[in-house]
Order: sequence, then C-alpha cells, then structure tokens
Amino acid sequence: MSAQLLFKWRIAILKGVMESVSGHIGRNIRELRESRGLSQEQLAKLSGIPRATWTSLESGAANPTITVLLKAAGALQVSVEELISPPVTDLKHYPRGSLREKKRGVVTLKRLVPEWLGAIEFDRMDFPPRARMTGIAHRAGTREFLICESGRMEITASGETRRLDPGDMVSFRGDQSHWYYNPGDKPSVAYSLVLIGPSL
Repeated sequence: MSAQLLFKWRIAILKGVMESVSGHIGRNIRELRESRGLSQEQLAKLSGIPRATWTSLESGAANPTITVLLKAAGALQVSVEELISPPVTDLKHYPRGSLREKKRGVVTLKRLVPEWLGAIEFDRMDFPPRARMTGIAHRAGTREFLICESGRMEITASGETRRLDPGDMVSFRGDQSHWYYNPGDKPSVAYSLVLIGPSL
C-alpha cells in the first residue's frame, strides 16, 4: 500500500470518527435540553454560547472547541464525556409485520423478540378453538413460563395438566415433553417465555 493511499485511508477513518462524535454531541445536547424543558435560546444565554453555535451543535454539524464543550456541559450540568459519548438510549422501532411469524399446525406463533438475546425466547401464540400443539423439549435446565392473555389454555407437562384463565401463569420444566391446548369454543392467546438452560 502506498504512503499516499495509507494517508487517505487514515484521514477517511478519522473523518468518520469525527462525524460520529459530532452526531453524538448533537443528539445528546438536544435530548438533555429537551429533558430539562429549556429552549435553545435559554441555554445559549445560560452557557454564554451564541444561539447560532448552539443550533449548530444540536444539528450535529458542528466541530466544537473544548471551550464550547465545557460551556455546554456546564449549562446542562453534565460532564463533557456525557456529551461526546454514544447516546444511552437506543430506541428501535419494529413495524407491524416485521416480527417473524410461523404456523405450527393451526397455531400461529409470533416471535416478540426480534433480536438475538442469548438463551431467551418470547412468543405470542394464537390458538383457534379446540386447537392443540406439541411443545418442543429444549435442552436440560430450561424453564418455560406460559401466560394466558385471553380465552382459556391448558398445559400438560411433567405428567400434570393445568388450566389457565386470562391472567393466569404457569411455569414448568421446558426440557421435557409438553402440550398446549385451547379447550374453549373461542380463540385464545397465550405468551410463552422460555429461558434456555446452559449449554454443557
């Protein structure tokens, strides 16, 4: 790799990092200001920073000096580190229809956790009247929690059967055979939270 190409590559990386930090600063300053119920004009006066500079900071387009960052941090009563760090909030929106859905027989299962969370599964299960579904036995140490949202549900596990009315919950070992059943004449909705046992 030539020295000139290497130099351009490093400049591009630094530019990307700086744009990312400027974006963090803008988002953090805007969120902190809004959480305090203050206007840009009020914080510009409080910090001694010109209003145009404050607007530029919030837009993420600014390349502020240390002095400007110190003044902004002082006015917001936070550390400079809190201004330049990636935002603590990470809000993600999943539109209707984007969650994975599948059929097991006549039962519809919708995965409610779209991202991988390790050994956790969380599903909504829609049962037509009198529908039955065989559960999947997970690895040893797995625990499952079943909540009946509407209608009625029966769960058979460990040789025992429990009936659930709306709002009822049951927990059981998810590492052995189990069955779900809607004994009613109306559809039922249940939620299943599975905590997968540790891998050996």
